[in-house]
Amino acid sequence: MTALANRNFIKMNGLGNEIVVVDMRQQPAAISAAAARAAAAPDGGAHYDQLMALYPPRTAGTESLVRIYNNDGSESGACGNGMRCIASLIAQATGKDKLAFEVDGRVLNAWKNPNGLFTVDMGAPRFAWNEIPLAEEFRDTRAIELQIGPIDKPILHSPSAVNMGNPHAVFWVDDVNAYDLAKFGPMLEHHPMFPERANITLAAIQSREHIVIRTWERGAGLTKACGSAACAAAVAAARLKRTNRQVTITLPGGDLAIDWRESDGHVLMTGPVQYEYEGRFDPKLFAGAA
Repeated sequence: MTALANRNFIKMNGLGNEIVVVDMRQQPAAISAAAARAAAAPDGGAHYDQLMALYPPRTAGTESLVRIYNNDGSESGACGNGMRCIASLIAQATGKDKLAFEVDGRVLNAWKNPNGLFTVDMGAPRFAWNEIPLAEEFRDTRAIELQIGPIDKPILHSPSAVNMGNPHAVFWVDDVNAYDLAKFGPMLEHHPMFPERANITLAAIQSREHIVIRTWERGAGLTKACGSAACAAAVAAARLKRTNRQVTITLPGGDLAIDWRESDGHVLMTGPVQYEYEGRFDPKLFAGAA
């Protein structure tokens, strides 16, 4: 029997980014990659892009330790839309408007705004090649040497690279819908340049306050929204001095407000959450995952 068998879950989404939340604070147990994959099965499971598992807090002042699983069973170091979802649930349960969570060794703060939207402080981005990480040294990660297609006429090239809790490559294009991201995404996610794989984003700058993106998420594929990718695109554009530090990011599922705060370099992401339904994982899902 696996940790998720007979476990209650809550299905939510952040701009269409499908999130499943499992509260394991009272009965903590390790989730295997096989169990995480089985739980996301479209036939009988609760299909998700990311599963957010809440564990007992181990850092003073935090509500819980959070572990994040992609639907391929791999773990992720960040999920902005998922963090807003769990912040909404805990805020409702506790009456608190300000919350803190431990994620992948970092403490992330979140709070509810008067308009009902939630903000998550995603922390400071990392730009060093070995922190992203990349397989080769680049002194300037605002544009790295990487392309697909013919050498003299590449289809995509020179992405900005940044770590927002997970690795991101942002390719600058004129129209994010003009490329077959379902075709190029897997190829780039697994490119040798990215030893830990990478989230692949197409970004089109509309103005100094507005960017449109589409993302192929590492371990999840095409999604309607990726919060950490929105943060990565905003930071990368500001580093190139093509936008201001406060921008609206339009994703297939809607808009996020991103603020790369000058005072401490942290990235704040603000957006909505939506509750869908509650359920319980059928043990039969995990027959081969024990």
